[in-house]
Amino acid sequence: MSEPATNPAATSFPAPIVSLPLGLEVFRTYSGALICVEILFGGLVWILVASSNVPVPLLQGWVMFVSLTAFLLSSAYLLLFVTGLADRINTDWNVLDVFYHFMALLFYFAAFVLEAATTAANGGANIKPLPNSTETVLCITYPRGNIFTVMSEKQYSINVAATVFAFVVTLCYGCSMAMGFKRWRM
Repeated sequence: MSEPATNPAATSFPAPIVSLPLGLEVFRTYSGALICVEILFGGLVWILVASSNVPVPLLQGWVMFVSLTAFLLSSAYLLLFVTGLADRINTDWNVLDVFYHFMALLFYFAAFVLEAATTAANGGANIKPLPNSTETVLCITYPRGNIFTVMSEKQYSINVAATVFAFVVTLCYGCSMAMGFKRWRM
């Protein structure tokens, strides 16, 4: 008797390599928890920058793009594991995990630096109402750098919060990349 012919399509693609659990069990891992923190705080960065009325569109436009894109991609990435679809897509998820988190870390670090620069550039401008008047006055001292922004105290406070959350998200992406690299090398 002869051996049955094997299907070449079945032997040409390796099985997916997934080291994270599928389903709701992904939330019990450090990586799953970090992805949730990335989504939560990344959404906060996006909301905070948008609520500051974007005083410097050139710099903060990039921050908005990165935070929104990373929010959507991290949500889709987590959804693939929660729904179990990661097991049906033939790819090395460990390499993809490291690559995604490295790119997100790189982009989010740039966004954090730009948001911090925008916030720090408010150094010399104060918008305050005149005493016993309905008029406001803009008091400008000599600017400290090449970038100069004029923000109200509320906008400044919102941008400080966005900078802090952008830093936290950058740290989360760095930790996720390190854990993904560790899983990949095992």
